[in-house]
Amino acid sequence: MQSASPASPSPLPVQQPLEVGHCFESAGRTITESDIVNFACLSGDFNRLHVDHEYASATPFGQRIAHGLLVLSVLSGLTTQSSGYRQLEPYVLALIDINCRFPKPTFIGDTIVVRVTVTEKTGQYRPGKDKVVFRREAVNQRGEVVVQADFAMVLRSMEGAA
Repeated sequence: MQSASPASPSPLPVQQPLEVGHCFESAGRTITESDIVNFACLSGDFNRLHVDHEYASATPFGQRIAHGLLVLSVLSGLTTQSSGYRQLEPYVLALIDINCRFPKPTFIGDTIVVRVTVTEKTGQYRPGKDKVVFRREAVNQRGEVVVQADFAMVLRSMEGAA
């Protein structure tokens, strides 16, 4: 399993207010058979597409695939371990919505990185608070987006942070 070591726990100073188009990327992580088995045990989701080699080999995928929610969870973890997120962390107040889709399967052995882009910003959503939508995309080693999730979050206003 490839896993990035966690970024430094101390937040980095934000150089300027967050704007639409701001982006950063995480380190990579390989999805393993153990990840899939452990997630099936944790979630209770023993769908044969994830855990039964013979069954999955007869599907259009030709092999077992990772649970979409497993990959979404890894996407979240990789994001929070990245230096780009660590810069924002002191401003993060709440997650208020997630909208996601799974355009491609993730297979055992796939390595994913997360690409994060600010797609929307509503300044002064509440007094002293902004609403920011972060598009997080899990991208495999073939360059395919396997999970795309829009995370709407409330952040303390960064105006004057520069």
